[in-house]
Amino acid sequence: MDFEDLTIRFLVDENLENYMEIQNWMRGTAFPDSLQEIYDFQREDYDLVQPDKTQLNLYSDGTLTVLDSMQNAKFKVIFENLFPVNLTTLDFDATQTDVEYFTAEVTFKYTIYNIREISCNPCT
Repeated sequence: MDFEDLTIRFLVDENLENYMEIQNWMRGTAFPDSLQEIYDFQREDYDLVQPDKTQLNLYSDGTLTVLDSMQNAKFKVIFENLFPVNLTTLDFDATQTDVEYFTAEVTFKYTIYNIREISCNPCT
């Protein structure tokens, strides 16, 4: 089986926290500037060590919630073993006259996904 990559476009918060979180994840797992960068990444608050303590777990599971036209959750798509492989740059443009919010795209690889209907008892 071969599934298409998951690509998500998101608003970047004003402190770049969400952008830096993904960038640090990518740098810590793929192309660090030094071994120290890997060690620093592994020491952060991530659950990087698998329960058997023999190898690093650099993947994450993620859930995407799909809403209907009334903003009610209808489905959830559960992605297993996600890891980021691409993060777009931020477009800095000093010629803009209106407020422009930063957006970025991140692309993830994953092993499989499952779609689950969200039941609501009672629905409003």
